[in-house]
Amino acid sequence: MRVLVIGSGGREHALLIGLSKDPSVTELHAGPGNAGTSSVATNHPVDLASSDAVVSLAQSVAADLVVIGPEVPLVLGVADALRDAGFATFGPSAAAAQIEGSKAFAKDVMAAAGVRTAHAEVVDNPAKLDAALDRFGPTWVVKDDGLAAGKGVVVTTDRAVARDHAAECLESGHPVLLESFLDGPEVSLFSLVDGTTVVPLLPAQDHKRVGDNDSGPNTGGMGAYTPLPWLPDEVTRQIVDEVVTPVAAELAARGTPFSGLLYAGLAIGADGPAVVEFNCRFGDPETQAVLALLKSPLGQALNATATGTLDQLPPLEWEQGAAVTVVVAAENYPGKPRTGDVITGADGAGVLHAGTARNADGQVVSSGGRVLAVVGTGSDLAEARAQAYERISTVKLPGSHFRTDIGKAALDGRITL
Repeated sequence: MRVLVIGSGGREHALLIGLSKDPSVTELHAGPGNAGTSSVATNHPVDLASSDAVVSLAQSVAADLVVIGPEVPLVLGVADALRDAGFATFGPSAAAAQIEGSKAFAKDVMAAAGVRTAHAEVVDNPAKLDAALDRFGPTWVVKDDGLAAGKGVVVTTDRAVARDHAAECLESGHPVLLESFLDGPEVSLFSLVDGTTVVPLLPAQDHKRVGDNDSGPNTGGMGAYTPLPWLPDEVTRQIVDEVVTPVAAELAARGTPFSGLLYAGLAIGADGPAVVEFNCRFGDPETQAVLALLKSPLGQALNATATGTLDQLPPLEWEQGAAVTVVVAAENYPGKPRTGDVITGADGAGVLHAGTARNADGQVVSSGGRVLAVVGTGSDLAEARAQAYERISTVKLPGSHFRTDIGKAALDGRITL
């Protein structure tokens, strides 16, 4: 099976490494990939937002399966174009990808499916903003209604900060979503979905804030760990039964069945799980940790999803123990990151590339905000953390920063239901 993975981040590097371990995968291609993916796949330059360009690339490599990593090409309909051209494609249609592309659409789907989520209002007129803000608080949750790469959300107890973010979104032409604050620890649950068939992966927890102890602004994610020692298996089953399966059924009933990876981000409060957001693709950096523990052949699982045979897939098998991912970010991230700095130690075990490229001398350099994701595994969370931070100590990138507390609250028993 020849597989083409679309994307250039750490998620795509993790997918390619997982696919390389599947004996049924004979050839791997990445478009465009990064400096790290070239060690496991053939990189090809491509505009991943162009349906024509992606279809042309799939044709040129004679792909048997195309896996779309990022949300932008999915929302733009690249998966539709690939399917129309006859390619087995892992990733939802543009219509189904609205579960991430429009938060208002996601709210409507959840309401129809009877899924618990925060109370929300859409504001599309600056004149209505102040009155709407007065109906929320004392903690305000303000979301850009469109795609924002994980950074379009502000959660704050400062009304002025909430208003500034909302006004900025409105000035850029995007409606904003105001939500009631959901309390409780957050969980990311990935599920393979093929119409109404749902196969959950291991639950993980992301760390969105840039600094230790959840300080500073939101980012695309600074690290993750799996599994969650504080989350009972029955709660995971409850999420599948009461959240993922009803949403998949509702999308199918609307004539827009979901095919690909449905990501549910949830808060587990006193009344049980409630949805914070849905994404239409593998999350980054949770993917790097989750796939590090997958024993089953990844290519066969993704292909079964893409070809409508997920109900025939054998139960997924997982390694015992835990995995931890720590993101190494460039100077100034999540603001405008400094790029072009030479990285050393980026070829070590467990080091996945995200924002990297090669300069004219062939050296690996930084090319984005989240530059690397370093993964550690072990028999438990403590061992996995220790390995991740031991590996990160060998990576050198001028001005870079990373969180030192990924998974620590769980390890210390500070997360409880």
